[in-house]
Amino acid sequence: MQRPAFYFRDYPSRSRIFFYSSIFLFLLILQACGIVRTTERQPSPRSAEDVDAGMMLQSGVASWYGSKFHGRATANGETYNMNDFTAAHRTLPFNTVVKVENLDNGSSVVVRINDRGPYVDNRVIDLSRRAAREIDMENAGTANVEIYLVEEGDRPIGDRRVTNIETYTVQLASFNTEREANAYSQRISGSRAERVTFGNAVAYRVYYGTFSSISDARDAQRRLARQGHEGFVKQAEN
Repeated sequence: MQRPAFYFRDYPSRSRIFFYSSIFLFLLILQACGIVRTTERQPSPRSAEDVDAGMMLQSGVASWYGSKFHGRATANGETYNMNDFTAAHRTLPFNTVVKVENLDNGSSVVVRINDRGPYVDNRVIDLSRRAAREIDMENAGTANVEIYLVEEGDRPIGDRRVTNIETYTVQLASFNTEREANAYSQRISGSRAERVTFGNAVAYRVYYGTFSSISDARDAQRRLARQGHEGFVKQAEN
């Protein structure tokens, strides 16, 4: 029995439609896979040379800190990860992004400020181990650097350089409520209660005095200890 003529015309047509539809669907899936991206808060060292850095904030000696502090809380409430591109600075606002250039070899790295320090004289920034490795100062321990602003953090810096004027205070206690902190502060003349935030957490700390030198702050700490008030010296927030 002879098949209708339209049978031969229809079958190849439907085959072509199925074939091209399959290709189109495959291309859509491939495109969708290609546009999936992951967002990473940590700056990438590979982009350091391409970063359009702004004003120079500071110059001095950089150091780094690693495994001893790995997993501990940073000053802004995060968990320190020595493998992230972060750094500690005494006064720059948290989440400020800076470019650190190693003047000894010309290499640079971009880091985000999430901690306070370093608490060693003549040092201006404490890098994570990974950041230190990126500018080849891990083995040396320190390097002469310049710090450039890339992105302002939680509060604006303004058109000025970071000052090297440091102040110190004695921290005596920390409480969960303002009432407890004020009650404790009233027992010690010259002390004050301050509200401190760590991300979503809040604490109320009691501080004593503001000193321009760490030796004066330590003298005050010893006097307070003799009076029965134990505390420790820390860098004051400027």
